[in-house]
Amino acid sequence: MADGVKDEDFSGTRPIEERHRIDEASLARWMAEHVEAYAGPLTVLQFKGGQSNPTYRLNTPTRSYVMRRKPFGQLLPSAHAVDREFRAISALTKLGFPVPRAYALCDDDSILGSAFYIMSMEEGRVFWDPALPSEPAEVRPKIFRSKIETLARLHMYDPEKLGLGDFGKPGNYFARQVDRWTKQYRASETQHIPELEKLIEWLPGTVPEQKRVSIVHGDYRLDNMIFHPTEPRVLAVLDWELSTLGDPMADFTYLLMQWSMPGLQCVDLKTLNIPSMKEAAQIYCDYTGTALPDLNWYFSYNLFRLAAITQGIAGRIREGTAANAKAIESAKRTVPLARASWAYAQKAGAV
Repeated sequence: MADGVKDEDFSGTRPIEERHRIDEASLARWMAEHVEAYAGPLTVLQFKGGQSNPTYRLNTPTRSYVMRRKPFGQLLPSAHAVDREFRAISALTKLGFPVPRAYALCDDDSILGSAFYIMSMEEGRVFWDPALPSEPAEVRPKIFRSKIETLARLHMYDPEKLGLGDFGKPGNYFARQVDRWTKQYRASETQHIPELEKLIEWLPGTVPEQKRVSIVHGDYRLDNMIFHPTEPRVLAVLDWELSTLGDPMADFTYLLMQWSMPGLQCVDLKTLNIPSMKEAAQIYCDYTGTALPDLNWYFSYNLFRLAAITQGIAGRIREGTAANAKAIESAKRTVPLARASWAYAQKAGAV
């Protein structure tokens, strides 16, 4: 997250953008048939945050819901899989893991023009600045511990017992992911980036051995979760679009990267009473009983993946389907991310 970002920049709702308008009457009719205890009239607003799947707040006289739908326009293959999000949170709800309640999935494009699903609206706090300037010093480490232990808990579940044994493909997760994000990058490529070309050549031949398989979230960071309104604990983890079965080290090292990114990179952690990267890693390792690997390859991979994602945003800007006004800022990060990824690759032995 960029320096200077305030929670209110992304939090809350706004009127629906013209390009994201939907047939509200059609939605209300569908919800009356498929959402338990739904009763209109329905009022629809759009959330400020989110650059991928347009997200709406649905208000009724008795309760509020959230709708996630695929973006409008031409989409990359396998992207914006709202049906996978719905399946993941449906399974995790049954174990009491902190996710919104999944109400209903619609894969009939005739209702709103694309697939969508309805989930519960969880009222709480979203923190966009990882330095947590709004919170007292004594509360900050509790927020970080809750965030880290929630991820560790996710990684301890047996996917088979959750009914998610087929949620990801067999074989080495990192090998699949490098291949996937290479294809996504190629599909939305707008410029030649030498560092990305070198990474595309180097990463596939150096993937680490996979020792465990778990559910991986795919984008586990502070602003993808809702915290309790008054307590320092995670109430709901959001945005399961990239979730799959894979190597838990992917999520774990992505989480640790936040200490070397804008937001935590240049702050005085001790003064703010925020755990160091090493302390954060220890919380996770203690919970899961795992050891900390050499991080350079993983950091290179994570930055490569982020570069492919931001390049995808650049592609959606070109196609006119980007879902957030902040998308242009994200697209500009592709080259810096690629260079940072290559620097970690060199530390891991790339030449």
